[in-house]
Amino acid sequence: MKYKDLIKQMTLEEKASLMSGENFWNTKAIERLGIPSIMLTDGPHGLRKQGGKADHLGLNKSLPATCYPTAATLANSWDKSLVYNVGQDIGKEASSEKVSVLLGPGLNIKRNPLCGRNFEYFSEDPYLTGELASEMVKGIQANGISACPKHYAVNSQEHMRMTIDEIVDERSLREIYLTGFEKVVKESNPYTMMSSYNKVNGDYANENQHLTDILYNEWGFDGVIVTDWGGNNDRVAGLKAHNQLEMPSTNGITDKEIVDAIHAGTLDESILDEAVDQLLTLIFIVSFENKEPVQVDYEEHHSKAVEAARQSIVLLKNENRILPLKAGTNVAVIGDFAKNPRYQGAGSSLINPYKLSNSLDYLQKSSLNIAGYAQGFKRMGASSSKLVQEAVSLAKSAEAVLLFIGLDESKEAEGVDREDLKLAQNQLELVEAITKVNKNVIVVLAGGGALELPFADQVQGIIHTYLAGQGGGEAVVDLLLGKFNPSGKLSETFPIQYTDVPSSDYYPGNQASSEHKEGLFIGYRYFETANVPVRYPFGYGLSYTTFEYSDIVIDGLHVSFNLTNSGDVAGAEIAQLYIEKADSVIFRSKKELKAFDKVYLEPGETKKVSLTLTDRDFSYYNPEIKDWEIESGNYMIQIGSSIQEIHLEGTVEMAGASPSVFLKSSYPHYASANVKQITDSEFERLLGRELPSKSWDPHKDLGMNDTINQAQYKNWVGKLLYNSIMFVHHFLKKIGKPLTANNVYFVINMPFRQIDRFSGGKVSRNNVERLLRWINR
Repeated sequence: MKYKDLIKQMTLEEKASLMSGENFWNTKAIERLGIPSIMLTDGPHGLRKQGGKADHLGLNKSLPATCYPTAATLANSWDKSLVYNVGQDIGKEASSEKVSVLLGPGLNIKRNPLCGRNFEYFSEDPYLTGELASEMVKGIQANGISACPKHYAVNSQEHMRMTIDEIVDERSLREIYLTGFEKVVKESNPYTMMSSYNKVNGDYANENQHLTDILYNEWGFDGVIVTDWGGNNDRVAGLKAHNQLEMPSTNGITDKEIVDAIHAGTLDESILDEAVDQLLTLIFIVSFENKEPVQVDYEEHHSKAVEAARQSIVLLKNENRILPLKAGTNVAVIGDFAKNPRYQGAGSSLINPYKLSNSLDYLQKSSLNIAGYAQGFKRMGASSSKLVQEAVSLAKSAEAVLLFIGLDESKEAEGVDREDLKLAQNQLELVEAITKVNKNVIVVLAGGGALELPFADQVQGIIHTYLAGQGGGEAVVDLLLGKFNPSGKLSETFPIQYTDVPSSDYYPGNQASSEHKEGLFIGYRYFETANVPVRYPFGYGLSYTTFEYSDIVIDGLHVSFNLTNSGDVAGAEIAQLYIEKADSVIFRSKKELKAFDKVYLEPGETKKVSLTLTDRDFSYYNPEIKDWEIESGNYMIQIGSSIQEIHLEGTVEMAGASPSVFLKSSYPHYASANVKQITDSEFERLLGRELPSKSWDPHKDLGMNDTINQAQYKNWVGKLLYNSIMFVHHFLKKIGKPLTANNVYFVINMPFRQIDRFSGGKVSRNNVERLLRWINR
């Protein structure tokens, strides 16, 4: 151990005390031994350091900071250097505020587009996720502080997130849900990692020995695992599974549990000593003692936030080259989001922006002739014929309409999942009314992910800003006017309708468990393999110029080709490399992304693009040998501008093995990607065990690991508790306070065990146990 001598000077109680926080955001100090406290606080797309009363879900305002585009937005840039720079800037702001650990990036896989926190995550693809998250971690840690990738692992839904058991087979776990984390650990060496709230195959993530064995023993992680805030279940079991730091403070409740376990002989003190040593290693790396203060130029960072938004916004439709708009065009600006932008999500990532731009202001200063502005719709979905009539009247007077619509703040937040992929009905009605009186409608979408777009064929242009941060307002105007050429491409698939999504029949898990019956087949892996039509495919995005691909050369694992800007405008193309094994004897995705590059080209310019593959890119995970394995044979190398637009092809032969697992003959529904018809028996065969119950037993007494949500099935006390909280939730939504309403809903899914810990003992465990006895009568 590195700090063996220092640890010998500590009492048992002092060692145990280091395993949880001093307060909401800080670790404990031991002044007599020169051990400082460090601060951990939220990211991931900006610094959320609260100046007053602390909370986890963004109720209380934080200090002003630069609000960069969210991860879902940045992922559409496919630009590793850009993501690195954003991470570096956020880390610099954290360092200036003496924040030692920035909680981010989030890199959970977008299993389903309804996940309420998808705006914080990069992609449905593990390769793209890992590449971009690795760069953000490097950028953050370039400032001498720690990034904290999260949430390890399989955090796929917000509903019941503190207790839900994610049931996933080992191959899908490795190939889909862990690959991004593996790349981050091996390529970026994060000093900390945050465990997720949920269970994974029966064990809570922070005490899941299988997950931590993979993290430490297979990948070589040597940092600290911190719980998500309030994410501890059994403190001693967590410590045994390398969960060194529990946050936030529990006022000594769980410290005593550690001490008692050592006295009782159920925990070896050497385990505690090792955990203390790992935590001290972190503390002395990221502490601000003897470090020079850091200054931040927030105006410079705002300019960088604008540039990040420009690179990430996606042009989805440009019929008849309606964009860019020509100077002097008479344009009507319609939609509340033009004036009051939707630029970030809600919950623990809620940033207090240093400044905030909106598109209306920049349009009014532009070369366009602005005919006027109309609000068009009420933000939270209420209907207003007056607002529609005003918008229609304005649209009639203009050559073109810029229609700013999207998801409002109530639709995407930590703690709740989306109910559907639809825009609010009042917005859909507005689109229909506008397109009846003006054929030149350009829709500017805002929101953290995929949407159903039933009006796509009725409008001339669609730009998706995602959640573009504080500079998104001016960035989108630059794209609309052609001052910047759009270069973003989708990092997730847009289905035509939600029922097309492979996990739609299984998502979310509503009670005890969430069954990942779709296995590997999420996102494009399903749509491509099952040949299901989509609205916009993975990797899709338009430009104001055109690109030509030519002269592919495959030399072993090295692939090169020429890329030419064949248009008359400078621009960037994201070239994507996919592999396909058409004659595979095992079930697998038809295509998989394995490399990409964003290339900037002047008109007429040609550049040679070189991409390098590895053996791992051709491998699948074989649980029987507990290792990665290549199926021998020929693989198609495909170079495209999206997964559906392949321009160049070639083959490479790989030496390997003849598979004995995952044979198509043994898994008929997986073989055809018919994942909506997976039977329990076929899924159990894939899992290698029987499925646990996915429902609660309403007759069973509630315990500490059960939730207030379950109390609705018990006696009048339980029903009253549940209904009272739900009444407050619905009331807050009704009066237009969706963020607060979502935070109240968070309580519904909280386990009873967290009440005393989250309240720091203000509500004692005895009182919680007394409440449970009343509910169970």
